[in-house]
Amino acid sequence: MKFSRIASAVVTAAASLFWLSGAQASDALVGTDWLEKNLTNPQVRVIEVSVNPGVFERGHIPGATNLVWHTDLADRVRRDIVSKGDLERLLRQAGVNRDSTVVLYGDTNNWFAAWGAWVLDIYGVSNVKLLDGGRKKWEAEKRPLASQVAAPKPGTIALADANPALRARLVDVLAAAEKKSDAKLVDIRSPDEFNGKIIAPAGIQELAIRAGHVPGAVNAPWGEAVAADGTFKPAAELKALYAAKGIDGSTPVITYCRIGERSSHTWFALTKILGYRVKNYDGSWTEYGNAVGVPIVNVAGTVWTGK
Repeated sequence: MKFSRIASAVVTAAASLFWLSGAQASDALVGTDWLEKNLTNPQVRVIEVSVNPGVFERGHIPGATNLVWHTDLADRVRRDIVSKGDLERLLRQAGVNRDSTVVLYGDTNNWFAAWGAWVLDIYGVSNVKLLDGGRKKWEAEKRPLASQVAAPKPGTIALADANPALRARLVDVLAAAEKKSDAKLVDIRSPDEFNGKIIAPAGIQELAIRAGHVPGAVNAPWGEAVAADGTFKPAAELKALYAAKGIDGSTPVITYCRIGERSSHTWFALTKILGYRVKNYDGSWTEYGNAVGVPIVNVAGTVWTGK
């Protein structure tokens, strides 16, 4: 067994110097029953990553600490992810040690919790899991909520340097669009966003100048990957879903959406549940749709090459 794991790792590394294989991780998710039974387990650290103001303060999973997506997990000045030093400080304040099991959950279908999982993966945090179904399922089942903020013993976790192999840049997306790489592009936005009928869902502030999608991308809306209660569909169903769109794990994948949070959700499904090699393009459509001279496919099927 140990030899097969080593051999598999060697094959993956040889296949590409720039892409990492997602680990097969049937335990990348935890259920609400498991979490409720482990709320007092000192090795389990629960962290909420929600986007709607006041959600955590109104009630959260007992013992959970809070990371605010747009101020804690993103740089406050540049458009970038949180720095290694700032994240290390926040995780230590949340009581995270090297051997901790970190369970992330949040509102809005776990989109931003999945972003958190992606960022923690970039900095080498091991044993990170999502609460399957997030706040939606926890609250629907009327499980306990607390208003008192936990004050855990400070942790000692030390982060690795950021791993660029988990993050796509504009140059990577352009290479895929222009068939200069074998990466498959997966646009997880709604069909109307993908086709260019709308630039973004109603009420959204972050916009692009142009509507449409990256040439060569397939549309796999994030919601197709989940059941009605917000939990991920079984791995076999996910595999069939993406295979029907030409995504079977045989080539690298780049996921994107509008600002990178919904695509983090699909990144999690493809990487942590199916074990595919995936980069998340967090610049997403608000970068690509604002970039000068890039090729775009619009609702009429017209390709603007930018030339």
